[in-house]
Amino acid sequence: MKRYTVAVVGATGAVGTEMLRVLQERRFPLKGIRLLASARSAGRRIPFNGVAHKVEELRSRAFDGIDVALFSAGASRSLEFGPEAVRRGAVVVDNSSAFRLAAHVPLVVPEVNPQALRRHQGLIANPNCSTIIMLVPLFPLHRAARIRRIVVSTYQSVSGAGARAMWQLLIESQNALRGFRPRGALAGLLTTPRIQRPQPRVLPHQIAFNVIPQVGAFLEDRSTREEMKLVNETRKILGEPTLAVSATCVRVPVLIAHSEAVWIETERPLSAEQARRLLRAAPGVRVVDDPSRGAYPLPLDVAGSDEVFVGRVRKDESVLRGLALWISGDNLRKGAATNAVQIAELLLGR
Repeated sequence: MKRYTVAVVGATGAVGTEMLRVLQERRFPLKGIRLLASARSAGRRIPFNGVAHKVEELRSRAFDGIDVALFSAGASRSLEFGPEAVRRGAVVVDNSSAFRLAAHVPLVVPEVNPQALRRHQGLIANPNCSTIIMLVPLFPLHRAARIRRIVVSTYQSVSGAGARAMWQLLIESQNALRGFRPRGALAGLLTTPRIQRPQPRVLPHQIAFNVIPQVGAFLEDRSTREEMKLVNETRKILGEPTLAVSATCVRVPVLIAHSEAVWIETERPLSAEQARRLLRAAPGVRVVDDPSRGAYPLPLDVAGSDEVFVGRVRKDESVLRGLALWISGDNLRKGAATNAVQIAELLLGR
């Protein structure tokens, strides 16, 4: 079996750490591994396959001899070093937004459009985590009945904003509970603890005991960048440039795993039972849908899994041919690291 030298860019971050874990779990055929990060993180040692590997500073020459480079260090780093890595002979799978909508760069979910890899020119884009989690279960329904409209509300965990956002949730929760003194049943129910000076603050508002209807910066039309990623990436991956997509993205006090409430309208009739059958047979999907037992996808159950969980599948009576679904998936794994590694596996013919 041929083996390959892989670089993980952003190896000390939340997604980079998960990439290393996934490479080990999936027994990727490695000849060597190179861990790259900022100068601040250089010199740290990270265990991988039983050996402590030294983190190197991200520089152009670090890509010499690299076959595949998995990038998760932000768009600016990808724009600076991605093309350079390609020039030095590596194939780049980039997890940032830098190249996702570029016409010459495939945007790939292996369960949906693996054929797009055939036209890569050294750069491949990993979609946004919410897009991946939504499209893995929607694709078999689209293939069967052609989706003409998608409305989605996301419930996104704080890990999507990085490790510091996870700390914000934990610290705010601890501080809120430490200062919370209920004075009777009603007083406890009617009081929401507020944190005056949360440290650190990465999200725009308190997230403990709260939800924030903003993920990403606002645009001129008052949608957010995250919402437009869902719209534009969905159209590109499905090859449907005029597909109607409406998204509202919300940050919730969950550490890991994004959930989504999705409504679809199809061109051809598709019953809820037919949809469940298609989903049960779809790669990368697990159906958890038994309302009588309270069985439906929960972030607590999904975290750590590479499958996208689907439940609450039912007819949407507000349109002629509509279905409603509840979807949940691990944003660090299938929403980022696992999808990137799966792309690398496809490139190498595994």
